[in-house]
Amino acid sequence: MKMRWLAPGLLYAVVLGFLLFGAPAPAAPMSVAGVRAALAAAGPGHPAELSGRDLSNLDLSGLDFAGARLAKADLHGSKLVGCDFRRADLRGANLMLAWIMRANFSGADLKGADLYGLVVYYGLDAVPADAPDFAGANLSGARIIGHLADVDLHGANFTRANLGVDITNQSMGQMKIVLTDANLAGANFTGADLNRGDFSFANLAGADFSGANLFGASLNGADLSRANLSGADVAGADFTGAVLTGVVGLDRARGVAKAVGLPRPAGGK
Repeated sequence: MKMRWLAPGLLYAVVLGFLLFGAPAPAAPMSVAGVRAALAAAGPGHPAELSGRDLSNLDLSGLDFAGARLAKADLHGSKLVGCDFRRADLRGANLMLAWIMRANFSGADLKGADLYGLVVYYGLDAVPADAPDFAGANLSGARIIGHLADVDLHGANFTRANLGVDITNQSMGQMKIVLTDANLAGANFTGADLNRGDFSFANLAGADFSGANLFGASLNGADLSRANLSGADVAGADFTGAVLTGVVGLDRARGVAKAVGLPRPAGGK
C-alpha cells in the first residue's frame, strides 16, 4: 500500500511546488572568472563541464577549452580570439556572431552547432595570420555562415550541414558562406546545402559532394581533383578554371547542362 501512495504523493508535491514557486529558473550567465575557475578545476579524465551554460557576450580570449564539454553552451557574441577548442564537445552550441580569430577548433565536435555570422577577421580583408583552424572538425548538421577565406578545414565533416543562402530570411541581407582559398581537401559535404556558396580557388581535392546542393555556387579556379560529385545539384554553379583531374560522378550529377565551365558528360542532366 505504501508503494501505491508514494508516486501520487511525489507528483502532488512537484505540482504544488510548481504552482507556488514557478518553473525552475534558467542557469544564470557565467562570469569570465567563473569560466576560468571551471577550466582550472579540470584535469586528466575530468574535462571542464560547461554544457548548457550561458557564456554569451563574454571576452574569453586566449582561454584553453581543449577537451572541454560545451554541448549546447551559449557563446553568442563571445570573443574567442586565440582560444584552444581542440577536441572540445560543442555539439549544438550557439556560436552565432562569435569572434574566432586564431581560435583552434581542430578535431572539435560541432555537430548541429550554430555558426551564423562568425567574425573571423578584424577587417574586410582576410589576413591568414588571423584565420581559425577547423581541421578534422565535425560540423555535420551545423549551420555555418561567415567569411572563412584561407581557413584550414581539411578533413572536416560537413555531412548535411547548412552553408547555403537562406532566401526566405534576409533581415541581415544576403549573407553567404565565403570559403575562397580555404583548405577543404578531403572534406565530406555529403547531403550538405551549399547553394550560392563561394569556393573560388579553394582546395577541394578529394572532397565528397555526394548529394550536395551546389546550386549557383562559385567554384571557379578551385582544385576539384578526385572530388566526388555523384548526385550533386550543380545547376548554375560556376566551374570556370576549376581543376577537374580525376573528378568522379559527373555522369551522375544533376543540372550539369545549366552549370558554367563544366564538361557535359554523356548521360549528364
